[in-house]
Amino acid sequence: MLFHFVVNSRKPARRTKRTKRKLAHPKLPMQRQLNLRHEGKHFDLRVIFEQLNERYFRGRLRGYEVMWGRRRKHRPRDYFIFGTIQEQDRVIRIHPSLDQPFVPIWFLRYVLYHEMLHSVVPDEPLSRGRRRVHTEEFNRLERSFRGYHRARRWEEENLARFLR
Repeated sequence: MLFHFVVNSRKPARRTKRTKRKLAHPKLPMQRQLNLRHEGKHFDLRVIFEQLNERYFRGRLRGYEVMWGRRRKHRPRDYFIFGTIQEQDRVIRIHPSLDQPFVPIWFLRYVLYHEMLHSVVPDEPLSRGRRRVHTEEFNRLERSFRGYHRARRWEEENLARFLR
């Protein structure tokens, strides 16, 4: 770290710290490594989000950021989380393992739709501060997704490809 001393005849010498201004730019090597973007190698999540938003939500979901999540060092053994939503920040993350050629786009649409549904269907409060996020209303709306049964079948048949 560099320090610059300023000398002034009226005041005692003081140190001022010089800092470099850091710019966020999606082309930096570390950001490429984290893959925190909506454009993957095979799918663009922003395009899919906009299509689903118009078709199923009448364009009501605004200000959401949709992105590929970070790759983990180790794949899970028992379960796999395809996507998450942080409603407070309006961020939807999709697991980067879904950005592969063998994953059908209609399955990716289903996963993204599922996460989007969380933003419009309220949780059901349970005892001791717990809550149910997959309520009857949620499940009913999820089943109304075109290709729901095909997507669930594909998930069951291919889950092992995502686990260790």
